[in-house]
Amino acid sequence: MASNEATKKMDLGRNASRSTPPARGGGSTPTPPARPAQKRVGPFEFLQQVRDEGRKVTWPTRKETLVTTLMVFVMVVVASVFFTVVDQVLRYAVTLVLGIGA
Repeated sequence: MASNEATKKMDLGRNASRSTPPARGGGSTPTPPARPAQKRVGPFEFLQQVRDEGRKVTWPTRKETLVTTLMVFVMVVVASVFFTVVDQVLRYAVTLVLGIGA
C-alpha cells in the first residue's frame, strides 16, 4: 500500500500537468502553489467548534419531524404491499409456465 507522501506527490504531479503545460525547452514541471498548513487544535477547542457549528444548523421543528416520520412509514407500507403483489403475480406466472405445484 502506498504511503500518504507518495500519494500526495502523485496528486501534485497530476494537478500540475492538468493546470498548465510545461514551458518549452525546460524539462522541469511547474510546481503547484503550496497550501498553507492547517492550524492544529486541541480537543477542547475542537469540541467548541463542533458546538458552534451545531448551533448554525437549521433543525426541523417537532411537526416537521412527525410529518417526515409518518411519510416514511406510509412509503414503507406502500412499497411492501407493492412488492408482495408483484411477488405473488410472478410466482403464479412461473407456476403456469413450468407447470409446478398443481
